[in-house]
Amino acid sequence: MLKYILKKLLVMVLTLWIIITLTFVLMVSVPGSPFNSEGNSNEIVQQNLEKHYNLDKPLHVQYLLYLKSVATLDFGPSIKQPNQTVNDLLGRGFPISAELGFITIIVAVISGIILGILAALRHNGIIDYMAMGIAVLGISIPNFILATLLIQNLAVNWEIFPVATWKSPMHMVLPVFALATGPMAIIARLTRSTMLEVLTQDYIKMARAKGLTPWKIIVKHALRNALMPVITIMGTLLAGIMTGSFVIEQIFAIPGMGKYFVESINHRDFPVIMGTTVFYSAFLIVMLFLVDIAYGILDPRIKVTKKEGE
Repeated sequence: MLKYILKKLLVMVLTLWIIITLTFVLMVSVPGSPFNSEGNSNEIVQQNLEKHYNLDKPLHVQYLLYLKSVATLDFGPSIKQPNQTVNDLLGRGFPISAELGFITIIVAVISGIILGILAALRHNGIIDYMAMGIAVLGISIPNFILATLLIQNLAVNWEIFPVATWKSPMHMVLPVFALATGPMAIIARLTRSTMLEVLTQDYIKMARAKGLTPWKIIVKHALRNALMPVITIMGTLLAGIMTGSFVIEQIFAIPGMGKYFVESINHRDFPVIMGTTVFYSAFLIVMLFLVDIAYGILDPRIKVTKKEGE
């Protein structure tokens, strides 16, 4: 087990290094200076600013300084907000983004599993058709279009929910719904297909022959095996939710990491772009690692280490 974890950690570090390097290459490949948009026509002022942020140094020196900032978890001050460090922005924005992502994944998993189970139990029935119709709509409609429709109808026209910001549970409903619909649809379709397969297995027939109630058969026997494919794709779904929240946060004016990330790209704020990219990359890599471990724990047939001689 320890050998497996160490190997995974090595892969995680290598993956993060590749992401860091690619981010740096893309950043320095963009022509121009981040200070051009400030209206600083004085070249001396621009040169002093570039020197202050180490942008006047050779690329290999900038790259080493970049790696040092990542290793020390100190990404320096923001270019567009000199009185704020990147760490300050991360500390202020990530809890809100994490709250949005956590609520979204809970809503998506619970609703998706329920829809999938109902569709499987009522196979080729009206409930099955309705559940899969909802799933198809959830997959087909992009979350930013759904978010716009929700704001227009439920917030502006009918005034049921607030239009934007992140202040109360009522403010959370629309962004969570817009962000959870796609993952919920994927989970529902996957749960339905795997549940249909599991319900035909011999051990399920044996459980029915023993006189177990349908509830016990579904919860104790069928659901655990049916959820294994869902666990497998949780890492990918989590990545989609966390990155998709950037757009949703902009639409609903949520003061999370998406707001700072999009603004940093528009303003070419190098420290913020690199800091948020590294932070989110590390977060998602760790989540994928935990999902991999959970998959091995939930299914005893999966071994994280090979026996000697195999």
